[in-house]
Amino acid sequence: MLSRRTLGLALCSLLTGVLVVGLRTPAHAADAGQAPRVHQVIVPQDDRFTPFTLTIQRGEIVEWINQDTDDHTVVSDDAFTTAGNTGTNHLLPGTDSNRGKPGVFRLQFTRLGTFVYYCRFHAHLDLDQQPVAPGPGQGPQPVPSGIQDENGNFGTPMMGTITVVPGSAD
Repeated sequence: MLSRRTLGLALCSLLTGVLVVGLRTPAHAADAGQAPRVHQVIVPQDDRFTPFTLTIQRGEIVEWINQDTDDHTVVSDDAFTTAGNTGTNHLLPGTDSNRGKPGVFRLQFTRLGTFVYYCRFHAHLDLDQQPVAPGPGQGPQPVPSGIQDENGNFGTPMMGTITVVPGSAD
């Protein structure tokens, strides 16, 4: 028969081993040596984010790729954003200003909620609900500038939303 002291030491050793193994067991796939899943939002040759809305799991990454010739931005709309990454204001270079390569930007989302974003170059609507591109303007009132069609339209407002939901490890 084992003494109480031997039994106590054996039990302590067993519990310590379980605790160490438990601490080393990953809670998310990224902790297990697997890279988190990457979702892409593309800016094609027209001024828009595709897809407009995206649902991802906590811990995953969103990668914006600007395939347009013009520069665009990813700016968080902090009044509506609940999924973290507030204060985001990143330039996505277009192929004309990036030696023919698309601009790329990545964000990882670790909080549940919604990430609302827009392009600061294509976010403001005029009185006719048409996007107005920002510009330096002339005189006391800034005059919008940018590429317009024959009707004075600057394109569509560029915005999107990302919803972060619990993952399988949550």
